[in-house]
Amino acid sequence: MLSVRAAEPADALAVARVHVRSWQVGYRGLLPGDYLDRLRPEERAGRYTFGQISAAGPETIVAVDDDAICGFATIGPAWGPDQPTGGELLALYVDPDWWRRRIGRRLLNEARRQLSERGFTEAILWVLVGNLRGELFYQADGWLPDGTRREDQVWGARVDEVRYGRALP
Repeated sequence: MLSVRAAEPADALAVARVHVRSWQVGYRGLLPGDYLDRLRPEERAGRYTFGQISAAGPETIVAVDDDAICGFATIGPAWGPDQPTGGELLALYVDPDWWRRRIGRRLLNEARRQLSERGFTEAILWVLVGNLRGELFYQADGWLPDGTRREDQVWGARVDEVRYGRALP
């Protein structure tokens, strides 16, 4: 049975596996293949700070099925001068073996709930340009592009992203 809970320090490698596999499958054709092939969960796992919860920092939740982490979402305050009171969905990834089982929807609902509990009335997220799967997923949940784009460095790769936003209850 699927459950959602706060990520713990011992979850780092399992979350990193989901993160890397999601990038390798979901961003194939959007990022260089040789770059995606070089991604390693062991390198990513050390960057997580699970268990260090603060109102000003990120918080990660995981979707667990029979003790297997199959997805995660990370939230926190939004950064930037035009987002002084907003929250941000910093990441949402589901292992490709678990796609189309409503796990992403469950994580997204919980992430929105937690952002609202933190007192945010609006939220943003960034989608890789060309990630039609992601765009459709977020649009189905009421997120809309606001016309803002950025070029960023993520895991050493240059990415072009478009910002989405929505009101929170």
